Amino acid sequence: MSGPPLRIVIADDERMVRTALRVILDAEPDMEVVGEAASGAEAVSLVRSVAPDVVLMDVRMPETDGIRATGQILATMAEPPRIVVVTTFENDSYVYDALRAGAAGFLLKRAHPEELTGAVRLVARGDSLLFPAAVRSLAAAHGTGRSSAPAWAARLTEREADVLGLMATGLSNHEISERLGVGPQTVKTHVAAVLAKTGSRDRTQAVIAAYEGGFRMKKS
Repeated sequence: MSGPPLRIVIADDERMVRTALRVILDAEPDMEVVGEAASGAEAVSLVRSVAPDVVLMDVRMPETDGIRATGQILATMAEPPRIVVVTTFENDSYVYDALRAGAAGFLLKRAHPEELTGAVRLVARGDSLLFPAAVRSLAAAHGTGRSSAPAWAARLTEREADVLGLMATGLSNHEISERLGVGPQTVKTHVAAVLAKTGSRDRTQAVIAAYEGGFRMKKS
């Protein structure tokens, strides 16, 4: 392991869930659970206090739910953590609202331990955790019903459009780099341009904007 372990906060109103997640994460040499919260309000306070790298956030919690907690954390911290929504059902409308609020992705509670730890590492390095089919169906249910591409689509270069299309299939920057045969830094530059032109905070929001806006992405 190189560098300090990833610092993680678990927010879930079920003690057994928090305990199970902690056991899995603390068993990894590059991870450390630095706190637990039983509500969204607790999560916001805890995250501001301990400044973790990643937050595993349940969406359905008392007082302040995971959606509002996610929004508050991202809006009030200069260097907010990456937030992964942990949910029971992938088609839960709460999941989509959390993604729109700025969550880096979502993970099902029934995920295998290696999927959980892999997800934490993925978002910690700046990628998004997306399940294309689920996001596509959620976007369709919440979409605006556009019949034409949004105005920003015309501002994308052909390569930026290709990158957005591959982002929407769930590929990481490294995977996009290999698919297009260009360097990782070039991909980062294209992703940054896509975020700026779509007015998105991160790649998850860019993908949602594309699906909601009816942007016609090339099949990979």
